[in-house]
Amino acid sequence: MLERLKEGLQAAIRRILSASTIDEQLIKDFVKDAQRALLQADVNVKLVLELSSKIEKRALSESPPPGLSRKDYIIKILYDELINILGTERKIDLPTNKVNVILLMGIQGSGKTLVAAKLARYLRKRGYKVGLVCTDTFRPGALVQLRTYAKDVGVEVFGDEKFKDSIKVAVEGVRYFRGKENVIIVDTAGRHKEEKGLLDEMRHISSKINPTLTLLVIDGTIGQQSYVQAEAFHKTVNVGGIIVTKLDGAAKGGGALTAAAATGAKVIFIGIGERVDDLEAFSPTRFVGRLLGLGDIKALVERARELEIEADEKKVKRIISGKMTIDDLYYQLEQVKKMGSLRKVLELIPGLSSSIPAEGLEELDVKMKKWKNIILSMTKVERENPEILNSSRIGRMARGSGTSEKEVKDMLSKYRQTKAIMKASKGRKMRQLLKRMATT
Repeated sequence: MLERLKEGLQAAIRRILSASTIDEQLIKDFVKDAQRALLQADVNVKLVLELSSKIEKRALSESPPPGLSRKDYIIKILYDELINILGTERKIDLPTNKVNVILLMGIQGSGKTLVAAKLARYLRKRGYKVGLVCTDTFRPGALVQLRTYAKDVGVEVFGDEKFKDSIKVAVEGVRYFRGKENVIIVDTAGRHKEEKGLLDEMRHISSKINPTLTLLVIDGTIGQQSYVQAEAFHKTVNVGGIIVTKLDGAAKGGGALTAAAATGAKVIFIGIGERVDDLEAFSPTRFVGRLLGLGDIKALVERARELEIEADEKKVKRIISGKMTIDDLYYQLEQVKKMGSLRKVLELIPGLSSSIPAEGLEELDVKMKKWKNIILSMTKVERENPEILNSSRIGRMARGSGTSEKEVKDMLSKYRQTKAIMKASKGRKMRQLLKRMATT
C-alpha cells in the first residue's frame, strides 16, 4: 500500500535513527526527506509546506518528555502531524432494530459497484441483513456485474435492465427490501462527461429515499483531484463519509486521502485490493503506523477473523518475538492466500515490510506452494528441531515434496532469515514506542 510514500518516510526515519547526534541541519534534512516523500505521493503542496513547517518548528523547539530520547520524540512529531492531516477515525454504527439505507455515489471508474459488494460483505460479517439495489441504468452490464459480486457475498440484488428511470428503481428497491433486511445499499450510476446530470440525479435519489448514510466512493489513483470531486458531491448531497479505493497500487494515494479528509467528510473505508474482503475500516493512527513501518498486529488479527480464519494471536506474538517454528511458518503460509497476498500480511507485521525488498516478496509468493509441500514432507521432530536436518533428511524431503534439494535448502534459509529479522528487531525502543501508538 502506497509503497513509494512508505519508502520515503521510512528513509527519513532511518536518517534520524542512524545519526550519532541531533542538530539543526539534521532536522532540516529529515523534514526535507519527509517533504519529498509526501510530494511524490501527490499530497497538496500547500499542505506539505504547512506540515513541514510544523514538524521543523516542533522538532527544533520542543523538548522530549522524561524517559524519551530526542530521536524518538522527533519521529513521534512526524507521526502526530501525519495523523492530524488525515483527520479522526469514524466508524459505522448502524442500529440493527431499524432499516438503514446507505446511498453510494461516485464517478464512473471509481470502483463503486465492487465497493457495494465489499460493504455488503463487511456488514454481513457484523450481523446485519443486507440487500443491494442497482440503480445504474446508464452503464450496460452494471446489474450483471453487481449480481456476480453479490453471488460471492450471498446477498440479493434488486434491479431490472428494462428500467430506465434510476430514481424509480431506487424507490422500488428500498420498498422491496424494507421489512426483509436491516441494511439496504443503493448503488448508483457514475459518468465522466455529464457531471451536472449525475449530481442532479444523486440529489433526486437522495430526496426520494432519504438515506441513513451517504458514502462517496473515490478512486485513489486520481490524487489531489479527490478534493474537487468530494467538494462537488458534498455541495449537492450531505456526504456522511468517504471510501477511497485502489490504494493497493496507488502512487497518488496520499493525495487522495489528504484531499478527501480536507473536505470535512471522514474517510471511513479504504479499498486495498480486488477481492470482496479487501475493504478495511480506516484508522489514521494505524494507517500512519504502517506507513512508518511499524506494522499493525491488531489489523492482522482482525483481517484473519473477518475471513473466518481461526487466527492464533499467540502464534503471531511468538513469531514477532523471534521464537518462530517451522509449524508457525506453515501456519502463516496456509493463511496468506486467504488473506490476499504475502505482501499484505507482511506489511502488517512490524519489521518485515521494510526489511524484505519488494522483489523478495514476489519471489516468496511464487515459492509458497513448494514450501508448504516441503514442510508437509517433514516429520514432527524435524519441524520442531530443524537443526537436526542433514543431507540424508534433506534428500528425503526433496523426494517427498517433488522439489529439489536446493529448494529445500532455500526454504530453510528463508525460515532462518525471517526468524533472525524478528529476533533482531524485537528489542528496538523506537519500534516498541510507535507500535504502542499505532494500536491506541
